[in-house]
Amino acid sequence: MKVLVAGANGHTGRLILQYLLERDHEAYGMVRDEQQAPRLKNIGAHVVTGDLEKDLSDLVKGMDAVIFAAGSGSKTGPEKTKDVDRDGAINLIDTAKKQGVDRFVMLSSIFADQPDVAEGPFGYYLQMKGEADEHLRNSGLTYTIVRPGGLTHEDPTGKVHIAEDVERGSISRGDVANVIVTSLEESNTYHKSFDLIEGEDEIPEALKKL
Repeated sequence: MKVLVAGANGHTGRLILQYLLERDHEAYGMVRDEQQAPRLKNIGAHVVTGDLEKDLSDLVKGMDAVIFAAGSGSKTGPEKTKDVDRDGAINLIDTAKKQGVDRFVMLSSIFADQPDVAEGPFGYYLQMKGEADEHLRNSGLTYTIVRPGGLTHEDPTGKVHIAEDVERGSISRGDVANVIVTSLEESNTYHKSFDLIEGEDEIPEALKKL
């Protein structure tokens, strides 16, 4: 599959590209700054330059699937959270639909469907993520929404706990990336949203039990 990854230069985004390439997909990493391109080219990905807040038609056209793994980051204010985590995602969803790209996988966050569990900036972030998720659910696309717990830089184990709702927990970025890429062609994940934390199930089996 030809797969466009938004947020490709982030920690999780780069891991997604690596898993795509390992499984013989054609990976296209989207970055805002051309200076970020060499790092992604070094792992074998194609690199395209684009801004989630602008027209993305040329980048999405011809893709088989889109993965949204972008984020405004913890150092930005609420305006950028809205612009990237909600509106940027919505822009990419709508562009995929217009360009006839049906498969869309969203990297969301645990509690994105329950923004009132937190106050302040994190609560607002959850609200924005939740609104983007809801837009995807209503888009008519073949979607999968992955809502991981706290992200760590621990080595991936390949073992997870996946359910529609889980208690608080953490998960390595590598395992999140693996789940996202495995979900691409796992039909049991189509039109589903699920939480993801570390656990005891091998990733392919966990997805099949959804």
